[in-house]
Amino acid sequence: MKLQRQVMFWIGVLVVFILVLWMLRDMLLPFVAGMALAYFLNPVTDKLERFGMNRMVATLLVIGCFVLIFVLVAILLAPLLGGQVFAFIQRLPGYVTRLQEVVMTEENKEWIQRLLGDRLPDLQKSVGDFVGQGASWLGAFLISLWSGGRAIISVFALIVITPVVAFYILYDWHKMVDKVDSWLPREHRPTIRRLASQIDGTLAGFLRGQASVCLILGAFYAVALTLVGLNFGLLIGLSAGLISFIPYVGSLSGLVIATGVAVAQFWPDWTWIAAVPAIFMIGQFFEGYILSPKLVGESVGLHPVWLMFALLAFGYLFGFVGLLVAVPVAAMIGVLLRFALSQYLASRLYTGGSKRRSR
Repeated sequence: MKLQRQVMFWIGVLVVFILVLWMLRDMLLPFVAGMALAYFLNPVTDKLERFGMNRMVATLLVIGCFVLIFVLVAILLAPLLGGQVFAFIQRLPGYVTRLQEVVMTEENKEWIQRLLGDRLPDLQKSVGDFVGQGASWLGAFLISLWSGGRAIISVFALIVITPVVAFYILYDWHKMVDKVDSWLPREHRPTIRRLASQIDGTLAGFLRGQASVCLILGAFYAVALTLVGLNFGLLIGLSAGLISFIPYVGSLSGLVIATGVAVAQFWPDWTWIAAVPAIFMIGQFFEGYILSPKLVGESVGLHPVWLMFALLAFGYLFGFVGLLVAVPVAAMIGVLLRFALSQYLASRLYTGGSKRRSR
């Protein structure tokens, strides 16, 4: 009965937490972002504090440096990337038309005609209409997103409130951890601490390590694609790198889009066309054999399929806030499920009444 009451209590807490998150999802973004930022910057602040710096001064220094770097990057890249986004959307139908012309050369037309038969003209028209409508819809969506007063308020709140929230959480980090630790049930305190340590290790290995990998890959792809002269190379490279926290999605998406743009731009010069896939192959080599083993680690406990499911599910339910909390919640659920499985394997329900059973 005691175990049942505890289970029901924590299930109730989880249900209330999900309901509050769902009801307040439109206003939680700067606060969730502030907590995530504080989690990222806490190791740096702790290191400065160990060197003898006051916690308040260390927190101010770390937050100030972050805000300065963010402002400089925004001033340098935001106008350029914004212009490339709208230009890419406008030129997307033209790229698709050009790719169709390249594919439908005299050398390829005969076997494509045999493969598709009379459906070829209809397929070409459908693809062209679909891409044109998609580009128009995306352009209208971006314009309405930035012109909407609610979006402007959200962006303003994100920029202004997030550093403030991060500062206070970072300054009181150890006090909050100690306070939460004092609330833990005394009987289960060692177990909860061990699980919390495993969750923190998983998050630290994935979030902090994978963020570094994404930034390095994004910079490499952007610089390399720009150097080969690819149109929108900066936009495609940064996007592919930043999306690389979803396993295989970022690199494959960047490879397909960049190769398509390269074919439309450089055809029939195969040297520059082949250079684009080569860049992504080099990036994947460094990610798989150097960056990820060094920065992320080999066992963070987040399976790629589970991670993608969590991102899609939380993003669908809670929007952008859901994307921010998806990875921490997925890591937490993963650790708890592994703990529950280990408890089940050691229980009589599995062993059939004996602690160890052999055949």
